[in-house]
Amino acid sequence: MISASNEAVPGGSVKHAAAGNGASPAAIDDVVEPLTPEQLAAEWEEERPPHAGPLANVAAAVAAGALGIAGLAMSVGMGLGTPEKPEAGLWPFIISLVMIAMSVALLLFGRKKLDAEAFSSSSWQVAAGIGTLVGFVLVIGVAGFEIPTLLLTFVWLRFLGKETWRMSIVLSFAVTAAFYLIFVVALSVPIPHLL
Repeated sequence: MISASNEAVPGGSVKHAAAGNGASPAAIDDVVEPLTPEQLAAEWEEERPPHAGPLANVAAAVAAGALGIAGLAMSVGMGLGTPEKPEAGLWPFIISLVMIAMSVALLLFGRKKLDAEAFSSSSWQVAAGIGTLVGFVLVIGVAGFEIPTLLLTFVWLRFLGKETWRMSIVLSFAVTAAFYLIFVVALSVPIPHLL
């Protein structure tokens, strides 16, 4: 007589095992059944950080709107030009307009949504990423792009992405070399560089 049992497997699947009685060895059926969409949704909901709430959505809309207004003013100061002969401020102007429109939409409709996540300890990773990117922009004009790109990529991979030391070092050099070959050698983009 064979009895079957279900065993939970990490990752949310169910593993069926059939055990034999008597002298015969136990036969294991390694068929793993995937979760249904409803089970996956319930599992994701349990692991999800708490909701931010309507006040956080309003604050995000106001902050993004203020950034869009500042970008609008700065892009007008750089000059817009015409669609046939665009100047430096045309694309930042368009992007700033889109940011303002999205901020208004979030302000009007986002207060009723609960999709935004509350700030948690992992939110500091985003702040660290933005801070290192700002540092990159400030240093690139003085040191060229090679060393800041190498350091930025390494910090993002090792400390924000939790990659191994070896993978972080190898990928940092590979990304920097690829950027150099694409932008300096192939496209001759006038960016500050050492070599």
